Amino acid sequence: MVTRQTGRPADRETGRPEDRETEGDASWLRLALFTDTYPPQINGVARTLERLVRAIEARGGAVHVVTVEDPAASPDGTVSGAPRAPGSGLRTPISRWPSVPFWAYPQLRVSAPARMRALDVIERFRPTLVHAATEFGVGLGALVAAREARVPLVTSYHTHFEQYIHFYRLSFLNAIAWPYLRWFHNSGLRTFVPSGVVARELEAHGVRGVRVWGRGVELDRFHPRFRSADCRARLGANDGTLLVAYVGRLAPEKGIDVALAGMRLALERQPGRVVFALAGDGPAEARCRASAPPGTVFTGRLVGRALSEFYASADVLVFPSLTETFGNVVLEAMASELALIAPDEGATTELATSERALQFPARDPAALAACVERLLHDDSLRRRLAAAALAEARERTWDRVFDRLLADYREVAARI
Repeated sequence: MVTRQTGRPADRETGRPEDRETEGDASWLRLALFTDTYPPQINGVARTLERLVRAIEARGGAVHVVTVEDPAASPDGTVSGAPRAPGSGLRTPISRWPSVPFWAYPQLRVSAPARMRALDVIERFRPTLVHAATEFGVGLGALVAAREARVPLVTSYHTHFEQYIHFYRLSFLNAIAWPYLRWFHNSGLRTFVPSGVVARELEAHGVRGVRVWGRGVELDRFHPRFRSADCRARLGANDGTLLVAYVGRLAPEKGIDVALAGMRLALERQPGRVVFALAGDGPAEARCRASAPPGTVFTGRLVGRALSEFYASADVLVFPSLTETFGNVVLEAMASELALIAPDEGATTELATSERALQFPARDPAALAACVERLLHDDSLRRRLAAAALAEARERTWDRVFDRLLADYREVAARI
């Protein structure tokens, strides 16, 4: 039996959340974070949540992560190289629940919504706040347990389900998707979304308490100084070549077919003057390799310095996805001083504006190709767009992002 939790253990000396006025201070916070994606998985959401954990611990707070089991995780449930709790000498505690690959997307794993497991975490960890970062599996378990234990709950929305339903032919879910999502998110006190575009979409579907939790970029990792002549040469580019890059999953929902078709047109019309290189892997990799125009370079998944060099050594990022809720890849490319080619709709329009991108009509490969050719022939335009992108990226630091999120957390926790 779980007794009523206040989230403020008596032996803590930090006081109530509302009494902690220092900006960025998290010593009052004990966060139970429930998510179905977390390192060692590599995707934008997993990386963002890992950064959240590090940010809270660096500010004096504590986090317990609940996620799905992963074959690459350590036997004790942690991840090699994971952040350590300040002063403890121990890695961040991570509980991993039994899971199976999601049938429509085997790279993702799902778990049953185990209420008793979630209650056990809350009983032992005594969180100030529960954050459910997924609407299914462990997130649903978190919702039920937080309600029963009377711990304040917030949620976050990371996946553009409407688009995924279309791309993965799950139309039978259309009738229940938004009613369920509305119920789930309205069960919490806040719903955090990555962009204003997504905030307006959720509000239009009746979701209340929506707040924008933006994204930042690691300016030491993604920087023009990583530009490398050797990297360009390995990719088949020289000083007279326009190197066009794509970074991300090779999957239908990323608009990869539009990118390949558009780049085929550009390469055919500008032989020897344009190189197209893709960094990433995914469920459509074999099909992409088979349909790619001759000369296309597939690097596979890149991490660390190799990824930094890939970005900075390119001239242009093409990113045709309409399913993003933010577009971390776009921001990383901006910090690397690339000009952008992106669709004229979707969440990435908040980053890839007309001041720092060439926008093309969504789903139109010929228009994408025309943008590539325009940048090939107008180097001053390309440089102007890249400089504007870099200036914007330098304003989007993770410290600012997490300071804002902690202020929202504090406001919610102070209600109880």
